[in-house]
Amino acid sequence: MFMSSSVVPVQSSELSSQETGNEVKQTLQESVSKHFDDTSGDLPEDATREDGTGMAGIVSGNTDEESRNSAEENREENHGNESSVEVTETENEQKRVDGDDGNGEMNSREGESNLETGQAENEAGEMNNNVQAESEESSGENRSESAEEKNEQNQDENSEQSSVENNAESEENNQTSNEVLPAAAQSEILTESTTQIGAWSTQAEESQNEKKSQQSSTSSETNGHQWKVCKSTAGPDYIPCLDNWQVIRKLPSTKHYEHRERHCPDEAPTCLVPLPEGYKRSIKWPKSRDKIWYYNVPHTKLAEVKGHQNWVKVTGEYLTFPGGGTQFKNGALHYIDFIQESVPEIAWGKRSRVILDVGCGVASFGGYLFERDVLAMSFAPKDEHEAQVQFALERGIPAISNVMGTKRLPFPSSVFDVVHCARCRVPWHVEGGKLLLELNRVLRPGGYFVWSATPVYQKLPEDVGIWQEMSRLTKSMCWDLVTVKKDRLNAVGAAIYRKPSSNECYDKRSKNVPPLCEESDDPNAAWNVPLQACMHRVTEDSTERGSLWPAQWPERLEQPPYWLNSQIGVYGKAAQEDFTADYNHWKTVVSQSYLNGMGIDWSSVRNVMDMKAVYGGFAAALKDLKVWVMNVVPIDSPDTLPVIYERGLFGIHHDWCESFNTYPRTYDVLHADHLFSSIQKRCKLVTVIAEVDRILRPEGKLIVRDTAETINEVESMAKSLQWEIRMTYSRDGEGFLCVRKKFWRPTEEEPIKSAIV
Repeated sequence: MFMSSSVVPVQSSELSSQETGNEVKQTLQESVSKHFDDTSGDLPEDATREDGTGMAGIVSGNTDEESRNSAEENREENHGNESSVEVTETENEQKRVDGDDGNGEMNSREGESNLETGQAENEAGEMNNNVQAESEESSGENRSESAEEKNEQNQDENSEQSSVENNAESEENNQTSNEVLPAAAQSEILTESTTQIGAWSTQAEESQNEKKSQQSSTSSETNGHQWKVCKSTAGPDYIPCLDNWQVIRKLPSTKHYEHRERHCPDEAPTCLVPLPEGYKRSIKWPKSRDKIWYYNVPHTKLAEVKGHQNWVKVTGEYLTFPGGGTQFKNGALHYIDFIQESVPEIAWGKRSRVILDVGCGVASFGGYLFERDVLAMSFAPKDEHEAQVQFALERGIPAISNVMGTKRLPFPSSVFDVVHCARCRVPWHVEGGKLLLELNRVLRPGGYFVWSATPVYQKLPEDVGIWQEMSRLTKSMCWDLVTVKKDRLNAVGAAIYRKPSSNECYDKRSKNVPPLCEESDDPNAAWNVPLQACMHRVTEDSTERGSLWPAQWPERLEQPPYWLNSQIGVYGKAAQEDFTADYNHWKTVVSQSYLNGMGIDWSSVRNVMDMKAVYGGFAAALKDLKVWVMNVVPIDSPDTLPVIYERGLFGIHHDWCESFNTYPRTYDVLHADHLFSSIQKRCKLVTVIAEVDRILRPEGKLIVRDTAETINEVESMAKSLQWEIRMTYSRDGEGFLCVRKKFWRPTEEEPIKSAIV
């Protein structure tokens, strides 16, 4: 009842599209006094590219050509490759085989390898580069094999760098860039390892204090870690903190959806989640919004139950998404326009930039809001509506698995411009409106609540009763019912409420119901904090957060929040100066290094996570790309998450000693800036790396900036995972690492007792 799993047949098409890396180790003279990226924003001169085994040198590979008959059509895709100092993806790259255009049969080609040598010298004496780069083109083929054969070939890859990964097609064009990178003095020095708490509290402190008012060990892993595959009832969909059946079976009650909440195992898993049979590289955005590979998320229950509402349909080897939903079966764009026409002040993409979509389904609402410059934090539980959040993430739409149960949502107070619920199945009116009061906590003063549900427009006795209860509750909460509108095309209606921006109504109420929260109650405490049926007063001091609406998008992205003027920033400067310096720093790092220097084809990147965000500068620097960034503020870091929301970005609180509320294989790029060294103070690094492997897609990239010691540990574990080392560098105690996850899985299983029904 709580979950479903499918037995997947072996698929006869390719597992993935992978690249055979050309590995070059280069040495640059030490005459240039440059620092690591944290100071200059560019790739260091003596950065080293290594192969997946850590061996320097030039490795070439090719593939045999095989072909088979199929009803599918040929398709091609541009795909760039890696070089040494800068692994640049070029616009003139050769066409390669891929499934992103969705036309079916892969076109196979004979692999070839070419070796090129490039050399650049700067006569000014600042820099001498000797660069050797290899260019390789290879294309894999479609073939049918047993699962055992696939495992054997994947293991062979580890010992033979010249063999191409099983069931893969790749064609690579390497280009050597001899760009002279800026010196350290040209950019701001901001090293995360020097951050301080200062005037900032942490979410751990806030939540611990809040819980009180309402009433593990450090490890360094060895190089030869023996990985095993997690054996659990959830199989390829395993989420450790949501699939802990050992705890779920013992819950005294499920009345408040306790069985959908986080129940993390005592020991975080160190095993690797298996891949679904037939899994292959995800289709690129924006095509992924409309269709995904069936075998990547092989679940059909939603298609059977919600197909008539145009949620999702099974179409051959694809799952297709017509853009509908329970309340907008004729398409999300019409529904989005209907909301704005009902209340023009909502102003999608200008006044309203960051919204919360409760009970999101497959998140088509959030997916189409991108066309209006709106970011939607969508969430739904992992429940009998099988894989709805997994569908969303595979499509390239932001979403997390979460439920409104007994605890606060993991967001600060007063951060969402709009909260939306379309038949989200949440009983807002019960128990004193406790759940609606939680929405009131996270909704910005002056923000809107859009409620599209049957009590708004149907006259059945149950609906009428709920409407009457909601009317009484929202009035007592001082929410203004702005409008009730009927969407004639979809034959539904929506009630749109506005949260007050002053305390005038609260002070005039004849009864303190729902009650105002105690002055000591911290509205920003959100990590494992029990829900309370009370309301927090609105901030009216013009120097404090929440008293004024942010600037319109996109201006709010670059403007320091007005309420930072009296604080000391994370890096020790005045907060507004700190904010600007951080933003300039990440713009330099991203433009000079991340976009051009590591061989990441950003056109194939959609889902990005900053695992230790500060002010959201990394995400802001990526704003012109077709990506979205989940900004995670660890609970033991300065609680800067409100700053991130204020600038029109979004994020979440999290403890990285536990698993994240997302399905496996959901992010294309993970960015960890001085996260792992801080995590080692509280939990084992191997558990965090196992979690990184779980949420990162095959062929996804992990970018790490940390102490040199930590970089060495992470690199060692990455090699034991058979990941490809794309770039590594360390100097003066600081280090940098970029690795690419591969399709490798070990053969030995590790039963997870807590996750087996």
